[in-house]
Amino acid sequence: MLENIIELKGETAGPRSMILIGVHGDEKCGLEALEKMLPSLRIDSGVVYIAYGNPEAIQRQTRFFETNLNRLFKPDQLLSETEKKSYEYGRAQYLKKYLNQADALLDIHASFTPASRRFIICESNAQKIVQYLPFELIVFGFDAVQPGGTDYYMNQAGKVGICIECGYLGDPQSVAVAEKSISSFLSAAGHMANPNLQKNEQVNISMEYLYLTRSDHFVLSKPFADFEELKEGQLIGRDGEEEIRASHDGIILFARHSNGPGEEAFLFGGYKKA
Repeated sequence: MLENIIELKGETAGPRSMILIGVHGDEKCGLEALEKMLPSLRIDSGVVYIAYGNPEAIQRQTRFFETNLNRLFKPDQLLSETEKKSYEYGRAQYLKKYLNQADALLDIHASFTPASRRFIICESNAQKIVQYLPFELIVFGFDAVQPGGTDYYMNQAGKVGICIECGYLGDPQSVAVAEKSISSFLSAAGHMANPNLQKNEQVNISMEYLYLTRSDHFVLSKPFADFEELKEGQLIGRDGEEEIRASHDGIILFARHSNGPGEEAFLFGGYKKA
């Protein structure tokens, strides 16, 4: 059943890790990758927990059922009463029981942006693992600007939280990225030997701020690709009657229209050293 945890055990003692798929129910790459891999998936050492993040949303093939699960892994005092009454809140509490036992997490996602590039969200403590994952772009700083994800929860506990964006959710190639990421993660985290595991050349990006809408109507000036470069003063969109422009040269991520105040409109950052 989707609600249950799949537990893989190696023959020898070792680290404990967790793999999450379907935290957003319409992001199918992790689900399809696991479906292909699970019948033959074995580990040599330690324990690996595999969980379907949001079973209700997966069944409905929607991003979430009542609220965004990947914003609920922060202290209760930072959550609204509506969030704490949601189906996803209960699911977050259940998943925390296993996150608390794990040393490292791989949370598999896909982007709603058609031209999306694949990338990793993590902090610098994950470098020993992410350098072996099949990604060029490594994005730091999400914990500060957009807290509440599963990776945030792990990082706050002094563990390793890794969230991967495997590309556009409608691109079949995202499944292959998820498969290779799972294999590389299990090897780099110490669960299985892989003599072909190699380090990748990677570029570091730091998120600087998340723009939250202030009006009932935010409209982008144009469609923005993930990691599109912007110049200082470039028009990003209009929040009601207010023009929103780039504060300095940088890159934009997850840009979208919105129809309500307090919604996530875009992230802004730049290329930096980790």
